[in-house]
Amino acid sequence: MTSEPFIHESAYVDEPSSIGAGTKIWHFVHVLPHTEIGENCVLGQNVMAGPHVSIGDGCKIQNNVALYKGVTLERDVFCGPSCVFTNVLTPRAHIERKSEFARTLVKQGATIGANATIVCGNTLGAYCMIAAGAVVTKDVPDFALMAGVPATRIGWVSHAGERLGPDLVCPRSGQVYDEQDGQLRPKGMSDAVY
Repeated sequence: MTSEPFIHESAYVDEPSSIGAGTKIWHFVHVLPHTEIGENCVLGQNVMAGPHVSIGDGCKIQNNVALYKGVTLERDVFCGPSCVFTNVLTPRAHIERKSEFARTLVKQGATIGANATIVCGNTLGAYCMIAAGAVVTKDVPDFALMAGVPATRIGWVSHAGERLGPDLVCPRSGQVYDEQDGQLRPKGMSDAVY
């Protein structure tokens, strides 16, 4: 069952924008023009999205997150409180660099921890997990657990977000994974499934 989106009275939604059924937009959120928000998303207090941002179905964006032009979140992405997305690599207050905004893609099911920074121009792989406070400066593989400044891979996580041990078996679901050439894939699942 779907429902109309909920938009708190203190939020601003600029037109044209698209907001999917069941989405909740909370206190002091600002959605700028040409922003697409999917179904059943939650945008917490003080979120800013746009212009020209795409947010897939089922995303959860916690308080104080700004999604600038060039950011795309695929479905079921979690953005922790106060995580940061940049949009220019070499900003200067006195030089206009809007033509240099770099794209950032966050793939399906990824989690970004509180106060993490995502430097623009990078792709975060499906179901990866970025630790709180990490600074991502390069592309992140699917299922990678990233931590530190700059962020490096310290392990793997499952679809369920559980850290995988040496046996690469999810302790929550029992799903078995296989690591080859620095990539992790679930056994018995096609790439189309995840």
